[in-house]
Amino acid sequence: MAAAAGGGRGGRARWYNWLMFRDTRAFSGFATDDIPRAKQFYAETLGLEVTEEHGMLTLHIAGARPTLIYPKPDHKPASYTILNFPVDDIDAAVYELGSRGIAFEASEWSDDKGIMRGIANDMGPDIAWFTDPAGNILSVLQEP
Repeated sequence: MAAAAGGGRGGRARWYNWLMFRDTRAFSGFATDDIPRAKQFYAETLGLEVTEEHGMLTLHIAGARPTLIYPKPDHKPASYTILNFPVDDIDAAVYELGSRGIAFEASEWSDDKGIMRGIANDMGPDIAWFTDPAGNILSVLQEP
C-alpha cells in the first residue's frame, strides 16, 4: 500500500501526492436526463449563465467555479441537496422563484411558504428546497 501511495519513489513522491490537489481548480458536476430542458431551467428560470459544449452544460456561478451538468439516460435524482444558492433575503427569493413557476418542498419543519426557519430556532440557516426538471434537489438559503 505504501508503494502505491508514494509511487515507489520514497518520501518525495508521497509529498507530491499529498500536495497535488492543493492548487487545482476543482469543479463539481451532476447528472440530468434531459440536457435541453436543464438548459432552459437553469438559464431562463434561474437566470444563470449556461454554456453548452460536447452535449454537456456548464453553469457559470459566482465564485469562478463552474458546475458541469452531464446527460445520463438512466438518471435517478440524488436524495440530497446538490446545489445551494445563498441569498440575502430568502422571503424575496422564494417569492420571485415562485412567480417563475417553482414549487417549494413542504416538510413538517417548513412554514406555508416552504421555508424552514432555522435562524429563529437556532437550527442553522433559513432554507427552502426545490427541484430541477430532473428531480435534483436545490435550495435557497439565508445564513444568520
